[in-house]
Amino acid sequence: MVPRFAKFVSGVVLLLLPLLISVPVRAQTASTLSGAVTGPSGTAVSNAKVSVKNLATGQSTEAKTDSAGLYNLPNLLPGEYEVSISAEGVGSKTARVMLTAGVAQKLDVALAAGTEPSLGDLGFTPDQLKGNAQDQARLDKRSHMLKIHQRLGLITLAPLVATLITSNQAAGRKSTASGRELHAALGGVTTGLYLTTAYFAVFAPKISGAPTRGPIRVHKALAWVHGAGMILTPILGTLAYNERNRGEKVHGIASAHGAVAATTGIAYGLAVLSVSIKF
Repeated sequence: MVPRFAKFVSGVVLLLLPLLISVPVRAQTASTLSGAVTGPSGTAVSNAKVSVKNLATGQSTEAKTDSAGLYNLPNLLPGEYEVSISAEGVGSKTARVMLTAGVAQKLDVALAAGTEPSLGDLGFTPDQLKGNAQDQARLDKRSHMLKIHQRLGLITLAPLVATLITSNQAAGRKSTASGRELHAALGGVTTGLYLTTAYFAVFAPKISGAPTRGPIRVHKALAWVHGAGMILTPILGTLAYNERNRGEKVHGIASAHGAVAATTGIAYGLAVLSVSIKF
């Protein structure tokens, strides 16, 4: 009876031995990824979706942050992972991390709505994001240049409005030499700022596959109007300026200076409003 029981115990041990050995081995080779997810003000973001994808095997694992904004993904194979974190109404971010066997890796992520957009924000899928570090760099540069474009555009409004206001002193019965000088100087400042502003929009890197939606379409359409106007207005203004200084009445094509300038100013103002007002 005893020998038979001993054989039974030996068989059980032999069956369980591989399992008993594999547990510590797996514990030594597996990795853990954890961290905290915060919002724009630094507060914890709960219920944020955290997805990690092993770039070698294609296997994905998901988790969600707790009430403190913390997440934990244990038992991950060593290797390079793509980490995608998103929270509705807060933002999203994609990063890459290298996990080492037996090492707990920490990755804290700050989501900030309204900051530099990512390719994911433009609708690119995780598969399309593979190897797009160069595209992301182009997007970052484009975002930076367009921010400068926007700020300079607002600054340009000041001399533009001032130029339109002083137009009465440069033409008509109230025209004076000093008024024409002031109007021309303000016009020159406006043109210089406008061309600088346009440079940052025209030469910002283009991102293929990014759709143009809503107010941006209106903004670009109006750019054709005020862009042409900003070229014609100084030319017509110079002709009108010379005619007035010669004591002549503004005539011919130069007489269109006022109408072109007004149309340009209106189109420019609408272009600024189109991207400033949330529809």
